[in-house]
Parts: sequence; structure tokens; C-alpha cells
Amino acid sequence: MVEVIFFDLDDTLVDTSRLAELARKNAIDNMIQHGLPVDFETAYNELLELIAEYGSNFPHHFDYLLRRLDLKYNPKWVAAGVIAYHNTKFAHLREVKNARKALIKLREMGYRLGIITDGNPIKQWEKVLRLDMDDFFEYVVVSDFEGVKKPHPKIYQKALKIFGVKAEEAVMVGDRLYSDIFGAKRVGMHTVWFRYGKYANRELEYEQHADFKIDDLLELPHVVEVLKNGSNKEVHTNR
Repeated sequence: MVEVIFFDLDDTLVDTSRLAELARKNAIDNMIQHGLPVDFETAYNELLELIAEYGSNFPHHFDYLLRRLDLKYNPKWVAAGVIAYHNTKFAHLREVKNARKALIKLREMGYRLGIITDGNPIKQWEKVLRLDMDDFFEYVVVSDFEGVKKPHPKIYQKALKIFGVKAEEAVMVGDRLYSDIFGAKRVGMHTVWFRYGKYANRELEYEQHADFKIDDLLELPHVVEVLKNGSNKEVHTNR
């Protein structure tokens, strides 16, 4: 019997891939408008390489960008990037289509809800709070706070322990086949792959670990009802 439904955050509940791209582009634009002596394509591509090397949560992207471009440090340019980046995030942060409707329906059905996400705890909580979604969830498990990232089994085991349920009593919903689906399946959880965002057609070598595949979060109530009734997990909600 399923009791708890866990969600990934980025590109599962919060539309972050497109937001991050827009924020980074606006940051470079604003730096150039305030005197950065580099063309947009050069600066933007260097920023993407920097993010790939140091990670999206690295706190000194714009400082290091100037170093990579062999430019003398200028706090004005860095401030311009930071301001545009954060202003874009605040103005364009959106939940994934039908996320709130699905959460409301699942809660009405009596399911307990949680989040298992990688990332910086402050940044992840900021997304949840700005979208006023915190009341839906009993607990938010964030990798950088717990000291272990997906797909390591320990982060899922920590979440299960917090909720006091067995793996077979929990469902993991996420957009990434590797970190969300493969990781959760290894500890025995039910898995639902949400085909959305930049990972909708990636990491397909792990597709076998998805019990269900959905393209709309409003399909989730049907999925959990199938599990509740003990139906064959080979049933998919493909469209």
C-alpha cells in the first residue's frame, strides 16, 4: 500500500531549466551593458563551461568568468550579473504546469507528500517558498543538507526513515532517469518518470527502472490508484 509520494524539485515541480537559461543570458547581457568588453556569445559560452566544471551552486560564477576571460576584476560587472540573474529568477520563477493541481488532488486522496532534491538547501527552499508550495509537504530532503546526493541509496533511505515508511510504501516522481528513477528503484521504491524538460529524452539506458512514465503531473492520481489496487506495474500511462 502506497502511503508517501516523493517528488524531485527541479523540472518536476519547478520549471527551472528554462528559468536558469534565461537568467544566465540576462546576466551576461547586463554585464555587457555595464561595460564588460566581450561579445555575448564568448561570455555566455565561457559561463556555461564554468557551470559545467564547478556546478550550478558554485557561488562565484561571475568572479571566475572574469578570470577565464583574462579581465581585471571589476565589482561593477560582477554586481550587474548578480542583479540581472536574481531579478530574472524572481520575476520568472514558475511551477511546472499542473503541479499544484496534482498536489491538491493527491493530498485530497490522503497521500503524504515529500520532496527529495539535490542542491543548496537555501536555494531549494527559496523556490518552494516563493511558489507558496511548502504547506503541501511534510518534509523536504535536500542533498547538501543531508551530506549525500541522488542517486546514492542513503538519501532515499534517509527520506524513508523520516517518514517512517518502507520502500514499497513510497513512490518517487522525477524527471531524471538516473538520479531520480534509478536511485529510488535501487532501494525498492515505486518509480514514476516525468518526461519533462531537458532530460525528457536523455539517460534512456536507465528507462527500465521506471515503473510508470507520464507526460503530465495530473496523470499521477491514476498511477497511484493503479498501485493501490495492486495492478501490474507494466501498465504505463504513455500517450
